[in-house]
Amino acid sequence: MNLSNLIVPGKTIGIIGGGQLGRMMTLSAKEMGYRVGVLDPEANCPTAQVADWQIIAKYNDAEALMELALKCDVITYEFENVDVDALSKIESIVKVPQGSDLLSITQDRLLEKAYLEENNINIAPYATIIDLEDIRLAIDSIGFPCVLKTIRGGYDGKGQVVLYSEEDIPKCEFLLQTGICVLEAWIPFERECSVMVARNEAEEITVFPVVENLHRKNILHETIAPARIPLDVAEEVKRVAIVIAEKLELVGVLGIELFLTSTGTLYVNELAPRPHNSGHYSIEACTFSQFDAHIRAICGWPLPQVELLSPAVMVNVLGEQIEESLFQILLKPDWHFHYYGKGIAKLGRKMGHITILTKDIERTLETIEDTGIWE
Repeated sequence: MNLSNLIVPGKTIGIIGGGQLGRMMTLSAKEMGYRVGVLDPEANCPTAQVADWQIIAKYNDAEALMELALKCDVITYEFENVDVDALSKIESIVKVPQGSDLLSITQDRLLEKAYLEENNINIAPYATIIDLEDIRLAIDSIGFPCVLKTIRGGYDGKGQVVLYSEEDIPKCEFLLQTGICVLEAWIPFERECSVMVARNEAEEITVFPVVENLHRKNILHETIAPARIPLDVAEEVKRVAIVIAEKLELVGVLGIELFLTSTGTLYVNELAPRPHNSGHYSIEACTFSQFDAHIRAICGWPLPQVELLSPAVMVNVLGEQIEESLFQILLKPDWHFHYYGKGIAKLGRKMGHITILTKDIERTLETIEDTGIWE
């Protein structure tokens, strides 16, 4: 590693996407001395509120992306819905360390699954689905329950249908009208876990603690750090994370979601080629946050080995919970409150999160429940 590969403080980082992940990336980058520009169609988006400047344009606007490239020393993205072709065109103009290959793999569920299979990573049985007849044929090997997902887009439970019997097959017609889908076996998991892994161009890798995720209505509700799993399982998760990071030639941070069954079997469910909601706890609970690691990796800094300073629980604040959560500011001086600066509080929309450092995870989970906010 030498100074010529380092993007030094004072240079400009461009972020495609202006949501809360971009906002928290920016806060880390500013702390490290960088200037930050953001491209997003929404004026005064969460990232723009803390960045130095904004280009207001759609994510696939080739001219706007070129303008961003010419104004920046390095480009990153905070979500997957970036146009791969448009991004590949600016790679000759400016450094895009994450690259367009990683994006093209993680944007397409079928490509992602094929890639994981090739590298001997355990995943749920699946089938490619074009029409309803394909579902009927695939059920013989996959069985019920199972879940049909669009191969592109879809998050927080959107773009999917759970099938419990043959009677549910006709419900899939509307999803198939959007294009090719993937049918996955339903894994009867005991815990849903995730892990953040960071890698730089010098091939240094750091793995964050393995965490446990609790969902409500398909939206992440709470993250528990560290996960309540045996040590050997956590070590296996970390091994899988390193293999995936190496095989993808990752630069930046990658979120990996996994299912753990009662027999101790691990299945990789999904990859996210950027910081992840379940890594927010790291801002207070770790020696370095996932956002620090991401900025360091894309700017060519050496990567530290991240340690957990304290067990923690992170709870999301959705649109319908924000008003009540504000009262907790007066009642919970030890809680760490993060609000994202979004103008409209919609039902199910992530408006912020709260991180609680604790010596007693179970008691903290009860305290969160006792507020009556997250029912």
